[in-house]
Amino acid sequence: MGCGTSSSMKDKKSEKALKAALVIQNWYRGHSAQLKTRQRYALTIFQSIEYADEQGQLELSNFFSFMLENYTRVLEEDPELVTHLSDSNIQDKDRQDYWVLIDVPDSYCGPRLQFPLTFTDIDLLIEAFKQQQILHAYYVLEVLFETKKLLQQMPNFTHIKTSPSKEITICGDLHGKLDDLFLIYYKNGLPSVSNPYVFNGDFVDRGKNSMEILMILFVSFLVYPSDLHLNRGNHEDFMMNMRYGFTNEVLHKYKLHGKKILQVLEDIYTWLPIGTIIDNEILVIHGGISESTDLNLLHRIERNKLKSVLMPPIPIDGDHATEKGNKVGTTITARGIRTNGSLSEQLTKHEWEQVIDILWSDPRGKRGCYPNTGRGGGCYFGPDITSKILNKYQLKMLIRSHECKPEGYEICHDGKVITVFSASNYYEEGSNRGAYIRVSSGSPPRFFQYQVTRATCFRPLYQRMNAVESRAIRMLKERMISQKTDLIRVFQLQDSSKSGKLSVGQWAFSMENILGLNLPWRSLSSHLVTTDKDGNVDYMSSFQDIHIQKPVKEVQSTLIETVYRYRSDLQIIFNVIDSNHSGLISMEEFRSIWKLFKSHYRVCVDDSQLDELTERMDLNKDGSIDFNEFLKAFYVVHKFDKLSKSDTKVA
Repeated sequence: MGCGTSSSMKDKKSEKALKAALVIQNWYRGHSAQLKTRQRYALTIFQSIEYADEQGQLELSNFFSFMLENYTRVLEEDPELVTHLSDSNIQDKDRQDYWVLIDVPDSYCGPRLQFPLTFTDIDLLIEAFKQQQILHAYYVLEVLFETKKLLQQMPNFTHIKTSPSKEITICGDLHGKLDDLFLIYYKNGLPSVSNPYVFNGDFVDRGKNSMEILMILFVSFLVYPSDLHLNRGNHEDFMMNMRYGFTNEVLHKYKLHGKKILQVLEDIYTWLPIGTIIDNEILVIHGGISESTDLNLLHRIERNKLKSVLMPPIPIDGDHATEKGNKVGTTITARGIRTNGSLSEQLTKHEWEQVIDILWSDPRGKRGCYPNTGRGGGCYFGPDITSKILNKYQLKMLIRSHECKPEGYEICHDGKVITVFSASNYYEEGSNRGAYIRVSSGSPPRFFQYQVTRATCFRPLYQRMNAVESRAIRMLKERMISQKTDLIRVFQLQDSSKSGKLSVGQWAFSMENILGLNLPWRSLSSHLVTTDKDGNVDYMSSFQDIHIQKPVKEVQSTLIETVYRYRSDLQIIFNVIDSNHSGLISMEEFRSIWKLFKSHYRVCVDDSQLDELTERMDLNKDGSIDFNEFLKAFYVVHKFDKLSKSDTKVA
């Protein structure tokens, strides 16, 4: 009897333990699902803003085309400005005597490369960069010149073979995230004859160590030219570098020789192959395809004619870009605007569109091929388009990059399309994992995930997620304040009773209409505005904890918002016209460019307001302004951040 009682008590304890385990398990699953939802919302905000910025970059390229088309009129109105813009004194010095004359002082403590390069130099460079050393400009330029020589011998598409015993590793976007490259090499091994790699574009921009990544990849390429393959991404483009950080990184790290480094890089970008084909079965390109993708044509084009993916071929005097000849053209480069090019130095419009599609396009679940409204360039392609193009060229799979994925990779289109993204923590610490793929003949792809962690790795997961959300909401609020006047106008049009309140639906419609961001505004409303007990939105609360600092109080808010909203575009325009890198722009130059800018972007701003603002910013009254300081005067002030509370959640 005693044994029976003991057995019964044990059964009850086991039952309670099982119930407790189920409760904990259900709670954990629910909590994990909630964190996943919050991560998805935050990534949606980050991506929507990122793609909207890319739309802005493409619109900026349209502005440059517009500016060049109006060259004659500008010449008549301001001949001095055009002379400055089209300064042809800057020569394309490819001669290696430039870097030979650079002195490497005895006091230099960084890595010293020995040419011809060997495996030892790869290891030397990696160890030096781990110690945050800077490679001297002499070695940087020598690596760049040697890389260009080798790239010029490469075809548009690199064809490589694997075997069951020899896999090849494919890496996606790195975007200046040096720690991710270190981690990949640590986990997967350094490049070698037995350990080949494909790096699928977007090596630079956004991160702080784009130059170091380029040097490691280029040195590895010089040591193993048949085993390390580099594809061009949409960020291997001097126009993109101006907006997304790499240009500034180079000029900051190499103050004396940075300009020359950028000039050589501009040429190297044009010689990067645009794709890789593995075992005649797997197409590896940065972006994607379209219904008109012609791989035969892409194999034949003169890729080095594509100076910037963002600069379409420009017809001159009404001629079509497809016409060849010796007519004089006008082109924009990292060094300014030139008027001594010829149309024969351009791709045709059709060729240019083919390259745009493979560098900018994204896959979607919807059938067909339609404009990529998110980015503003390339297209969205459905599973039917994937099957059509792969079947046409007897391929089995498309591996591409270009999109950040929460897990570092994603499979779609019935397994025929794989996205791989190798920059972990792309938007914020903890926002996403990175991944790389290993493929070999006759075997399915193998996926490897990772995430670089630093100080935050000791914080609980929910706190890390709060930090990601906080950053996302801050960015969204800055987007909102940049169009405050337009938002208020639409809010008030919806507010027929003049109560200062709207329904959540009306508020969400207004936000979508003005900001153009495809976001779950209803779900986000509780973090962006206050609502009353009836659920109505106090729409002015959208701006209650944030404002743009005015450098001059008397200037109208419309002008302040316009300059803040287009500050990146204005910065790039200034960098292009500032051919001597003085950092200064005359009042007349600024007014002339502003007239074209205002006309193209349909900006409704009183010119007298701009005149007053620029005159106030001319601190020493010499008729010119420091443009970088001018733009720094416009910044957002967050009065307080509601998301700093640990219990804040987006969903």
